[in-house]
Amino acid sequence: MKHQYVDRTSGCIATEKLFGDRIVSFLYSGVRENAPLLFQLITQQRVSHLLAKANFDLPLGPSLLGNRRFLRSCGVNLNECVAPPHELRTPRRIFERQIRYWEHRPMPDEPGAVVCPADARVVIGSLESGKLLFVKNKFFQYDELLGCKKAWREAFVDGDVAIFRLTPDKYHYTHTPVAGIIRDHYEVPGELHSCNPGAVVELVTPYSKNRRAVTVFDTDAAGGTGVGLVAMIEVAALMIGEIVQCYSDHGYEKPRAVQRCMGVRKGAPKSLFRPGSSAVVVLFQKNRVEFARDLVVNLYRSDVESRFSYGFLQPLVETDVNVRSLLATRRKHP
Repeated sequence: MKHQYVDRTSGCIATEKLFGDRIVSFLYSGVRENAPLLFQLITQQRVSHLLAKANFDLPLGPSLLGNRRFLRSCGVNLNECVAPPHELRTPRRIFERQIRYWEHRPMPDEPGAVVCPADARVVIGSLESGKLLFVKNKFFQYDELLGCKKAWREAFVDGDVAIFRLTPDKYHYTHTPVAGIIRDHYEVPGELHSCNPGAVVELVTPYSKNRRAVTVFDTDAAGGTGVGLVAMIEVAALMIGEIVQCYSDHGYEKPRAVQRCMGVRKGAPKSLFRPGSSAVVVLFQKNRVEFARDLVVNLYRSDVESRFSYGFLQPLVETDVNVRSLLATRRKHP
C-alpha cells in the first residue's frame, strides 16, 4: 500500500518513497508475530547502533543498501548547506548536515506564532475526546508519553498536539517552536522502533514506547510566545544513535546543552538526531493555540492515500512542512 502526503508549498499530492519499507513491513508483521524475541533484540539500542553503523559509516554500506541512490531520488539539496557539497562525502555527513536556515527557512514575524520544529511531515490533532481532530492513543499512549512526571501529564490533558515525522532524507536538526523559559528537560528510556507509517499502524503507539527526550517550555514568561506551557518530545527511532542537545542562539555557534531555567529564542537550533528517521511530538495546553488553516484542511483531504487514514479509520493526512514555518497562532481569548 502506498503512502501519500500533501506538499505545503505547492498543495500537490506526493507519494513517499519509504526507506526500507519492505524490511520494516517484514519486521513489524512476520517477525514481530512469529519471532518476538528476535524482534525485541532488533529494537534494542545496541543492535540499532550496529545497523546505523552499517548504513551510514561503513564504506560498502551505502552501496549495498542503496542509500546513495535513495538520496539522489529524494532530491536532497546540498546547496543550502553550510558546508560545501564536496565535504559531504558520507551518508552520515549528509544526514547530520547544517543548513543556512536563516536564508532558506524563513520564519513568520508575529510574536504569537508557533513554528514547526523540523523539516518533516506533520499530523495535527486534539487530546480531547469528542473533538473532530481527536488522535489520543493512536500514535502514542498519552499516560506514557511524558514519562513519570505527573505534573506535566496533568498540564496537557485535553490539549492539542502536532506530530512531526522526519524521513531519512530530511535535515535532522530540530529547532525551538516557541520562545520562553525551559521549565524542565529530561530523558525517558525506551526501545527504538521504526517511525515508518506501516510500523506506526502495526505497533499502534511507538512514540510512547521509544526512548525520548522531553523539554517543557514556559512561553508566558517575559519575551515568550504567550501560548502557555509547551512540551516538545523528541522521539528516537530505529538506527537513531542518540539525540544531541545543542542549542545555539545564532547560527550553530557555541552550542550548549538544554537546561532548566534557560531562556530560548524561537526558531533556533535545539538538537540533532544521529542519524535515520525519527519524530517530534509537540503538546499544547487546552485552548491556547489555533493550528494553521491549511494544515487542518489537508488533514481531511479524501483524495490522498494515507496509511494513517487506512490504519486508524479516520482521515489523517500529513503535510510536508519546513522547519520554522507557521504551525499555529496564539488564541486571542484562551
